[in-house]
Amino acid sequence: MGLFDAFKTDAGTTMTPHLAFAIALIYMMYADGEVDNEEVGQLLSVLGGKKKNNVIGVGENGRQLLESAKRYVKSHTMQQFIADTASLLSDAQKMCILVNLIDVSFADGEPESEEQTLFGKLLHAFGISETRFTPFFEVIALKNDRSVFTNPAHPKNALSHVELNY
Repeated sequence: MGLFDAFKTDAGTTMTPHLAFAIALIYMMYADGEVDNEEVGQLLSVLGGKKKNNVIGVGENGRQLLESAKRYVKSHTMQQFIADTASLLSDAQKMCILVNLIDVSFADGEPESEEQTLFGKLLHAFGISETRFTPFFEVIALKNDRSVFTNPAHPKNALSHVELNY
């Protein structure tokens, strides 16, 4: 076993922050046992989705990244993923992954309990506190709460809801 073998996936692909990003998204998509169209759309959009002949896909680099990520997910547990990436990622990369995971979990409506559990594991493994992440969560939750437009009685539509804590 070579010194750097721990950073290679089964296919010999070196683990990179970008690959870790794609892998984390796929784990989140599969967390509840079903992959919804909205989740696939979210994945494609963050991996550089392109539209050609009315079909959304990814370019060649995105396709290779996606294939490497899928191979990794098929042959590694979430715990292995955490061990392979927690020390590899910068703080900004960890936060970017977490923000995108929350967005994917909301893509099909409400985050399922399995998605919430997976997110909690990564939040803890990445050493990010709930307190630190709360403002990011609230923004993504609001972004995905379209009922603020369709429900005039929504609590966040009240004049008293204006928050100035920043």
